[in-house]
Amino acid sequence: MLIATTRTRSTVPGEMFNGERARTPAFADMTISIPPSKVRKEGEVAWPKRLPSNPATDFATIRADDLNIDEAKKWLSANVRRTPDGSVLVFIHGFNNRFEDAVYRFAQIVHDSGVHSAPVLVTWPSRGSLLAYGYDRESTNYTRNALETLFQYLAKDPEVKEVSILAHSMGNWLALESLRQMAIRNGRLPEKFKNVMLAAPDVDVDVFSQQIVDMGKQHPQFTLFVSRDDKALAFSRRVWGDVSRLGAIDPEQAPYKKDLEDNKIMVVDLTKIKSGDSMNHGKFAESPEIVQLIGQRISEGQTLTDSHVGLGDQILVATTGAATAAGNVAGLVLAAPVAVVDQDTRENYATHVGSLAGAGHTQSPAPKNCDQTRPTPSCKH
Repeated sequence: MLIATTRTRSTVPGEMFNGERARTPAFADMTISIPPSKVRKEGEVAWPKRLPSNPATDFATIRADDLNIDEAKKWLSANVRRTPDGSVLVFIHGFNNRFEDAVYRFAQIVHDSGVHSAPVLVTWPSRGSLLAYGYDRESTNYTRNALETLFQYLAKDPEVKEVSILAHSMGNWLALESLRQMAIRNGRLPEKFKNVMLAAPDVDVDVFSQQIVDMGKQHPQFTLFVSRDDKALAFSRRVWGDVSRLGAIDPEQAPYKKDLEDNKIMVVDLTKIKSGDSMNHGKFAESPEIVQLIGQRISEGQTLTDSHVGLGDQILVATTGAATAAGNVAGLVLAAPVAVVDQDTRENYATHVGSLAGAGHTQSPAPKNCDQTRPTPSCKH
């Protein structure tokens, strides 16, 4: 997959990008190995149990190379030519996702959906903390121009014949705002932008109505995934002035039904689907049928999150009311030691403490005497 990100390059050995904001976008080429279906259920990410990963049983990073912008363009050109229809799939993750969370989840979606498009992951600066909702939201605004620039490039590249966009949770705000900017700047959206799939969008329903109007009459086919029992969006609604979030509406009720019909927006209601996600915020990642539906939607024209929430995280949510676990709050750092007891809680604990203390950032101190671009395990802290 091609990585396009506004995250800062990490100085921690084995960690490619962290959750802080970079001055300019960065690019990377990553190859992920996925174990056979006999050891993994569709819809699941087989997180590494030890390091190095065992490709026979776990997801494994085979290659991770930094690219400059010219190399990224060459990657895109070469991979688009390999597709049967000249198509690109852009995935934009949601709130509370670390870099590795987004990479492995997107790899799973591409694999399980059977899509043959060139895969492009847009990953924005998320601190991967339950309590960093405000920071994450502003990070999506910070990334709007960079994403629009990517969209503009895809629109102008003659080798790209079709673009599909899959966004989850807060990533929908970023996707919609960037499309809106592009439509206003160009007068309309390009015809090659065929499908935009909005999964559990954490977007004000009234603002969405205006965004659609601003995009003009020529806009992509929108497919909306909703679930009325989405606890993360229920909390977000309270935070944002008790206005309905787009991903939690009842599509059969007024005024939503008419608005959806007028804008020819397809709706997939996941309310009755059961899942292992306690927040009910990423149900269709665990449903092979829904993931395959995504693949069919793309062919016809990224839970997109995880529920790796430790016991300590559940207590934190219960006691602080910060039920905003709209994404994977654990995440396995690709080169970190594997925890033994309640791994999810231990990995998150330092981040939560930093957030509660009002720390300026949640990353580890920068190593000293290390190559800042490609750190090695031998550098000293």
